[in-house]
Amino acid sequence: MSEQSDIVEDGGWSRRGVLRVAAAGAGAAAAVGAGASAAHADGRRRGAPTFVLVHGSGSNSYGWSPVLAELGLRGHRTVAVDLPGHGPGAYFPLSYQSPQDLERLATEPSPIGRVTLSDFAEHVVGVVRAAHRNGPVVLVGQSLGGATLNAVANRVPELIAHLVYASAFCATRHTSVTELMTTPEGATSSLFKIPPFRTPPELGVNRVNWRSADPAFFAVMKEALAADRTDAEVRALLATLEPDESAAIGSADSRGLADRWGRVPRTFLRFTEDLSIPLALQDLMIREADETTPRNRFRVRSIAAPHVGPRDAAVWGDELERVADLAG
Repeated sequence: MSEQSDIVEDGGWSRRGVLRVAAAGAGAAAAVGAGASAAHADGRRRGAPTFVLVHGSGSNSYGWSPVLAELGLRGHRTVAVDLPGHGPGAYFPLSYQSPQDLERLATEPSPIGRVTLSDFAEHVVGVVRAAHRNGPVVLVGQSLGGATLNAVANRVPELIAHLVYASAFCATRHTSVTELMTTPEGATSSLFKIPPFRTPPELGVNRVNWRSADPAFFAVMKEALAADRTDAEVRALLATLEPDESAAIGSADSRGLADRWGRVPRTFLRFTEDLSIPLALQDLMIREADETTPRNRFRVRSIAAPHVGPRDAAVWGDELERVADLAG
């Protein structure tokens, strides 16, 4: 474990199948709460860090809305990215609409099936280049977004002042997200309890029917994503998620390269109540990353939060402001 770790109090699958909901795509969607502060109002000045936020599987930039509001009200420059095939570019199968046609949904193609990790990285590199014109860039990823952080840092380490992994995948010794999820440390993930929505491999998608009315599905999703939220809050969260994610992202080689990614200072926000990416798996990724670059170890912050993160956006704001102080 790295040099500092502070507790913040706050409120039968195949290797392919596990990625159907790996990271559950929640991004920061359930980081509800608006405990905003007017501190650091000078963050708008040229040369202050810009936060670039990357969402997880099946999510989009909207998932970061509470964090965007919190940081904006504190005077920080912040942008949330919609990865290719997400946000305005997301595809919602006709069979996913109401009334649902589940038989057709199992076979309906999606354009995101052709999207690769390289596509994700290229898109975010463009955002980082634009943001870097204004000063240092802090690149933040949650959940599956960590794979994109690694890929971007491998390409343009000189443009990134700091990387922040918010209970996000960070492969170094293991090649991919899928490989990390199949380690003994990942074996207790609540994601393995979720009945998979099976699609043919040739579609190239991991599909989740977030609109399912099955009480058992809802119960396990609440456990996996946001056990500390009310049922109403979890339903609101599920309503923001997109059904499809490219299967290629989880299986791609997303290792951070010591001579590229390894040059960038980094923080891991360790969510101690995360049942999707178990604490043992988070610690494995931290340990393996530190072994890969022993002279540039993770700065670790432990937060009492489930997979979607702390419900109070002020906690996000406090943690990211600490990073801004390091990156400025």
